Amino acid sequence: MKYVTIIDIARELGISKSTVSRALAGDSHNVKPETMRKIQETAARMGYRRNELAVNLRRQTTRNIGIVIPEIVTPFFMSFIQHVQRDMRQKGFRSIIAVSNEDSGQELENLEMLEQCRIDGILICPCHKSVNIPTYRRLIDNGIPMVFFDRKVSGMEVSQVCIDDDLMSHFMVETLIRKGRKKIVHIAGPDYVSNAVDRLRGYREALEKFRIPYDSRYVVNGGLTADEGAAAMEKFLSTGLEFDAVFGFTETAILGAKNVIQKHHYNVPEDVALCCISGTALCTLVYPTISAVEQPVELMAAESSRILQHQMETHDITPERIILRGHMKLREST
Repeated sequence: MKYVTIIDIARELGISKSTVSRALAGDSHNVKPETMRKIQETAARMGYRRNELAVNLRRQTTRNIGIVIPEIVTPFFMSFIQHVQRDMRQKGFRSIIAVSNEDSGQELENLEMLEQCRIDGILICPCHKSVNIPTYRRLIDNGIPMVFFDRKVSGMEVSQVCIDDDLMSHFMVETLIRKGRKKIVHIAGPDYVSNAVDRLRGYREALEKFRIPYDSRYVVNGGLTADEGAAAMEKFLSTGLEFDAVFGFTETAILGAKNVIQKHHYNVPEDVALCCISGTALCTLVYPTISAVEQPVELMAAESSRILQHQMETHDITPERIILRGHMKLREST
């Protein structure tokens, strides 16, 4: 597609491009009214659109931010993006969205693409807690502030906004125990994801509080998807161990496990109670509905946007670490 430029308009009218530029900027002091009218009418007829990127680059800013998310399966990330876009648009910023599909290599490509687009700052939920740290550091050193949300990175002093995964996991598993469940399976996330480690720790701390011995056979790596959660549940059932509850790293994992449990004729919650962390509306669209810890997504988006805007405008990248409290929603599955 060929874009109409100031040069094209100047050539069409046989006048200088500087006169066209002044007229399109509304400079009535230096352009006669009749000339300005003619230029603006010609620009509209030719389909001219102001090149905001070029204008902003001359000002050393694009007024664009990047939002990098690991997946678009669950509503959490879409909701986060909507809240951020609303907040940042009010402040004059536009957003470029990139999805990494839980692939650190693709995340790296996304970051390089955003750098080439000259974005002013990045909000990112990382796929891996450490693998792309050299790139994070390079971008920050080159003047592109970054705020990490939902998941943390290891060994970096950067701004991060997340919930207290350890504590909220503890509370959820404690709720199961107080309801009489003692043989609780944990479908764990991969250990390269920061909050998977935190949620496993919360699970173990709750067992310890009630003097229930930790048994590694009850912890099964469930990955990040519903299919992986289903496979983890099948793997556990093949052991023949008795169980009366399942606590999932995420809602996708627990939804996959739920299908397997019901396929094997277990009743929920009579035989097996189910719950998870990182729950969204998906937990309310199945029967029975799933108990979950939900993240305060609007507040997380607001805090992330606030920090990023401050860093972009002041160039002060002093790290802020915001820990938000999740909301436990008890439903039919427990």
